Amino acid sequence: MTGKPTLPVDTEVTSIQRAGFWMIIDNSEYFVDFEDYPEFANTTVSQIYNFRRSQGGLHWDDLDVDIEIAALSHPEGYPLRYKR
Repeated sequence: MTGKPTLPVDTEVTSIQRAGFWMIIDNSEYFVDFEDYPEFANTTVSQIYNFRRSQGGLHWDDLDVDIEIAALSHPEGYPLRYKR
C-alpha cells in the first residue's frame, strides 16, 4: 500500500462554524471552540481538516497543535490554556 496513512473512520471533522468546529471521535461528538483553542481561529478549512490521530490525542502538523481527547471529553480537568 502506498500513499498517506488515513485516519480511522471514527475520527473526523464534521462541521466548521464561525465559533469553532465539530468532530466525531470514537462515536462521540465534540466541539472545538475557538475561544478555548485560539490556535485555530485564523486557520484555513484545509488546515483544520489536515490532522492525524496520535496516541490519546489529535495532532495538526501544519499548525503544530495537539489536543488530548481527554481534554475534549473532560475539559474541567484541563483548566490551563496555551497562549502564543
